Amino acid sequence: MKKTLSVMLMILSGIKLSAQDTYVFFGSFNRDKNTEGIYVYRLDTLKGKLSKVTSFTGILNPSFLTLSPNGKYVFACTESKTKNGGSVSSFEFNPEKKTLTLISSQKSGGENPVYVSAHNNGKWLIVGNYTEGSTSVYPVLENGKIEPYVQNFQFSEGSVDPGRQERAHIHATVFSPDYKYVFLPDLGADKIRAYQFESDEAEPLKAAEVPFTQAPVGSGPRHFTFHPNGKFAYCIEEMGGTVSAYAYEDGRLTSIQRTNTHSDKLKDDFESSDIHISPDGRFLYASNRGIENNIAIFAIQNDGTLKTAGYQPTGGKHPRVFAIDSTGKFVITTNAQSGTATVFRRNPETGLLKRIRGKIKMKGVSSVQIRKY
Repeated sequence: MKKTLSVMLMILSGIKLSAQDTYVFFGSFNRDKNTEGIYVYRLDTLKGKLSKVTSFTGILNPSFLTLSPNGKYVFACTESKTKNGGSVSSFEFNPEKKTLTLISSQKSGGENPVYVSAHNNGKWLIVGNYTEGSTSVYPVLENGKIEPYVQNFQFSEGSVDPGRQERAHIHATVFSPDYKYVFLPDLGADKIRAYQFESDEAEPLKAAEVPFTQAPVGSGPRHFTFHPNGKFAYCIEEMGGTVSAYAYEDGRLTSIQRTNTHSDKLKDDFESSDIHISPDGRFLYASNRGIENNIAIFAIQNDGTLKTAGYQPTGGKHPRVFAIDSTGKFVITTNAQSGTATVFRRNPETGLLKRIRGKIKMKGVSSVQIRKY
């Protein structure tokens, strides 16, 4: 009996520990350096509840975050709204000490960096600057320090909407599954730009054989993601309120479908924003700001095309960025205008989401990353 009880206690202890090793990182438009800008929470993977671990004060508008491949470092884009004032910073996260410590900061090469990605070897960062339409490439040292950028590519041409597309606006920097290419959705030019990435070179970004894929005119490509099988890619189009699906092979995108992210009754004010695929590759999720403030849910067919499965209100306004945890159990949204983060439990069979009660309040919360330690 004592042995059985001991085994049960060990099992329960193991469950408790496993429920405490997933962390959630939030960035924000804090608008004030003297207030909290980056937040770290622990996700209870049994109940879906968030509990605050630490935060960082002394950084302005860390609006987008990403993590190093080993999870040790957090990289943040900081939007300045002033010419050449944007930056990218690195922090060390220590889950045992529950600390987030600033390591370094570098100029982004633009005014408003809105996206940062890390190479899987941990040695490179690539940043997208929205306002000027440029991208910058940075070496990263083993201790997480970001070196000054070694490349900065500037784009200029716009597209058909003079109010939104007067010039290039790079909105994301996404590595291909094999990390040999980088794709840059350009909202201003209606293009998905492509570069080869040779990580062993001092200047890794090289011209690709196919330099860009033309998106539908006036669509405004924003964020971009690959299917886990590496055969398909998807781009959410902010101005069109649409997702374009592509077949993918060796740096080449071939259009296979375009579908609305919103209900048919909505004719404008889509503001489609973020896009992610469940780890099992069965469902695609796309967020809409604008009027609907929801996440559109699509079942992914064998040929890569999408079939609408439903819509889930995010429980707040302006769901700019959301994330799916590595197990596929939870989806966490950031609602920038209402300053709240919401946790949903995901049904792996239907793809539908069920909101977990309660909201976390964070002023201007705009970005989220989830990592298991």
